Amino acid sequence: MHRSLRRVRTAAAGALTAALLATSLVAATTVGPAFGAAERARPVTAPVGGLSVTGETSPVHDPALVVGDDGTWRVYTTGLVNRENGGTIQMWSSHDEGVTWAYDGTVWDEIPAWIDERFAGPDGAGVLPDNLWAPEVYEHDGTYYLYYSASRFGTNTSVTALATNTTLDPDDPDYAWVDQGPVISSPHDIAGGKTFNAIDAGIVEGADGTPYMAIGSYWYGIFLVELEWPGGKLADGALENATHLVDRKMPGNPVEAPYITERDGWYYLFVSFDACCRGLDSTYQVAVGRSRDVAGPYLDQDGKDLADGGGTVLLSSHGAVVGPGGQSVSDGVLAFHFYDGANAEIPGFPTLGLQRLDWEDGWPVVDQTVEEPVVTQGPRDATVRGNRPATFEVRVSGTPAPVVTWEVSDDDGATWTAAPVAAARAVDGTASWTVKHAGRDRDGLLVRAVVANAHGAVRSEPARLDVLRPGGPAR
Repeated sequence: MHRSLRRVRTAAAGALTAALLATSLVAATTVGPAFGAAERARPVTAPVGGLSVTGETSPVHDPALVVGDDGTWRVYTTGLVNRENGGTIQMWSSHDEGVTWAYDGTVWDEIPAWIDERFAGPDGAGVLPDNLWAPEVYEHDGTYYLYYSASRFGTNTSVTALATNTTLDPDDPDYAWVDQGPVISSPHDIAGGKTFNAIDAGIVEGADGTPYMAIGSYWYGIFLVELEWPGGKLADGALENATHLVDRKMPGNPVEAPYITERDGWYYLFVSFDACCRGLDSTYQVAVGRSRDVAGPYLDQDGKDLADGGGTVLLSSHGAVVGPGGQSVSDGVLAFHFYDGANAEIPGFPTLGLQRLDWEDGWPVVDQTVEEPVVTQGPRDATVRGNRPATFEVRVSGTPAPVVTWEVSDDDGATWTAAPVAAARAVDGTASWTVKHAGRDRDGLLVRAVVANAHGAVRSEPARLDVLRPGGPAR
C-alpha cells in the first residue's frame, strides 16, 4: 500500500514569531460556558473550486496536505525562521473537511544536531540554517516517510533528509518521528555534470512500484532520482542516472517545488514557477505537465516538453491571493500557500490555500473567480419561550464560497466573542446556527455572522434574541 501525502518550503522573510500564529480572516471558534459544547449548524461539504478556510492558517509555507482515511486533514509546513519554536517542521490539522484548522506544534523541539554540525563545517564557522524546509510525507507499507530540507537561503548548499514514523496521530502512543539522516545533498553534479539544489523533495512510485524522488530548485531545474524501499534513500547510481524533468530555459531557471501524482494512467507534474518569498511582490504560480511514464517526458497542454521551457500555468495571482505556489495534492485537493493581500494587520502574510481540482479533457482545472464576500440577507431577530431553540440564518455570496462563523454579545454590542458553533462553508449561499436551549439568561443576546473567503471578510448586522418565560405570557 502506498499513498502520496506531502510537503513545504522556505519561510517568508522577516521574523514570523509564535505570536503570529493568529487566525487568518476569522478567529477560531471558542466555547462559551453559557452555551455548552460547540454545535455544527449544517453538514460540511468540499465543492469543486476554491475552498475557504478559517482557524489557524498562518504562517503556512509550502503545505504538504494529507487527507487521511479517518477524515482528518493534516498539513506539514516549513518551520519558523530564526528558529522560533525550534525552527522545525510545523503541523496543522482539520477535522471538518479542511474548513477549520488548528496548529499542532512541530515535529521536533529543535533542529537535529547533525545538521548544525554539517553546516558549521570543520572549523565551525559556517552559516547555520534558520529553519527546516520542504517536508514531503509518503506512506509505504505501514511506514510514513517524512522528507525535509535544510539549506542556506539563496544558495544550493543544501541537504534533504529523512525521518520515519508508524502513525501521523500525535496522540498515538507509538507516535515518534525517528530521524534517519541525509538522503541527497548539493552542491553535487547530477545527470552527467549538471548542477541542482537538493531541496523540495516529492515522492512518487512508478507503475512497477519503484520509488522516485523529484527534487530541485533553480540551477538546472527539476530532476527525478531513484530511491529504494524500505530504506527510502537513494538507489545505487541515482545521481548519475537522474532524469532531467523541468528546465525553464531562461536566466536563473526559476522553477521549484515538484510534486507528481498519478490519475487515470497519467502522471501529473506540478511545479512552482517564478519568485517565492517576497510577500506581496511574489510572482509564484503553479504550472503543470503530464506524462504516461513517471520518468517523462512531461508535456504541457500545447505539447511542449517541460524540460524545454514548457509548462501550462494552472494557478496564479488573483484578487487577494498573491503568489500561490509550494503546492501538493491529496484526495483531489490542491494545497498551496499564498501571500494574503486581504490581511490588513500583516499584509502579505503567508497563508494556506485550498482548491478542489476539477478535470477537463484530462487536465486539472481551478477556479480563480474573485468575488468578495457579501451578506445578502442578515439574520433576523428571534423571539422564543425559555429553553426552546432559536435559529439564526444568513444568506451570503462570494467566490470561493465563504466560510461563516458566528459572534455573540451580551452587553448590547460593546464586546463580541466567538459563538460555540462549528464553522461552515456557505456552499448553497446560506448558513444557520440554532441555539438549542435559549435560557432566560440569553434574553437580549445579540448575534451576528462573520462571512469570509480569501478575498475579504464582512460581518452582518446583529440580530436580537428575546426569550420569554416558559409557558407564560410576554415578559
